[in-house]
Amino acid sequence: MSASPVSPASASIRSPWAWVPTLYFAQALPYVFVMSMSTVMYKNFGISNTDMALFTSGLYLPWVVKPLWSPLVEMFATKRLWTVATQFLIAAALTAVALALPLPAFFQLSLAALWVMAFVSASHDIAADGLYLLSLAQHQQAAFVGVRSTFYRLANIACMGGLVVLAGEVQKTYGSWVLAWQTVIALMAGGFLLLAGYHWWRLPRPAADAPMPRSERSSATFVHIFAEFFRKPGLAVILGFLLLYRFPEAQLLKLAVPFLLDPQDQGGLGLSNTELGIVYGTVGLIALTVGGLLGGWAISRVGLKRALWPMVLAMHLPNVVFLAMAWSHPGSLWIVAAALAVEQFGYGLGFTAYMMFMVLVADGPHKTAHYSICTGFMALGMMLPGMWSGWLQDQLGYLHFFGWVLLATIPSLVMTALIRIPEGFGRKEPGA
Repeated sequence: MSASPVSPASASIRSPWAWVPTLYFAQALPYVFVMSMSTVMYKNFGISNTDMALFTSGLYLPWVVKPLWSPLVEMFATKRLWTVATQFLIAAALTAVALALPLPAFFQLSLAALWVMAFVSASHDIAADGLYLLSLAQHQQAAFVGVRSTFYRLANIACMGGLVVLAGEVQKTYGSWVLAWQTVIALMAGGFLLLAGYHWWRLPRPAADAPMPRSERSSATFVHIFAEFFRKPGLAVILGFLLLYRFPEAQLLKLAVPFLLDPQDQGGLGLSNTELGIVYGTVGLIALTVGGLLGGWAISRVGLKRALWPMVLAMHLPNVVFLAMAWSHPGSLWIVAAALAVEQFGYGLGFTAYMMFMVLVADGPHKTAHYSICTGFMALGMMLPGMWSGWLQDQLGYLHFFGWVLLATIPSLVMTALIRIPEGFGRKEPGA
């Protein structure tokens, strides 16, 4: 597997600080709403854990199958144009969710709008990641992995912290979850329009960001792009790692919010939306952000190969805090916040390593499509375990469920031992 450096060839490329932070903040917003905020919203509306986990995990599907249309992003128009256009469409999809909430069939209608948002958001991810890869040299990509993760997580804080708290406060004031969530979604839609306008002005224009020449567009070209990925050396190990690295997290993630919100007589911690926003949406995500920044810095200093195992262990071992909380039911909000900070910090480190492995696998002439294929397998690895996690938790209870999550780290550790990383990959060379 080669890891040749990338040299963006355009004098018009802007400083990464002018666009990487806002681009990945924008990339996170619809994903966080679809995969995380929707679980809080449906929990507030009284949807069961089984239905919530099943149907919201199914929303991973657009991110799973997005490689099927990722070559179209390479063939038609620029990644820059795709990025901005999909951002305007996401704002429209958010508006549709808000309009569905007061209706009798709100669950079905809001899910339909979330499906649309998920497909548009997945298309946005293809284009945004492609623009990132085309615009930065390899050592910059490694250094800015932490920045990407940081602003992705800041969007999580804004949503799962600020906006979830806001929903709780509006509900307390007006007694309506419909009004509370319509207010939150309207703010998100307006913010997304502002981000889309900013990116229309500020995103870079790398010379390599050009649609495929018309003469090269064909079904054969489409198939060739896929075939090149599936001819990569060590493909079985690559796919096993992409699918299983997040196997325990895929199950824990869907039940973390219900566990924190459910009353103690149901095995949860009985937090309010406001308390959830503080401990999980703010303290936890700040710790996750710091972990992501530290992970990106470490890889740029020592390379992915040397940093891999410490990051993997840092990601999986702290999951024991959920088992401890399910067993002890700590009464102190500060103890809960500290426990979540430890778990999220470790996750921030471990996910940074995963992102850099996808950069390594995607390296080559079709990096936009190949990176999208990697993220599709990542989404599949999140979707399938997430779909059964709600049912499993209903059968086992929270205590035994979190015990199972710890056992589920074994496949991830086995696949980590099997992958091969080139020496020095991701490390910033002297003078670079």
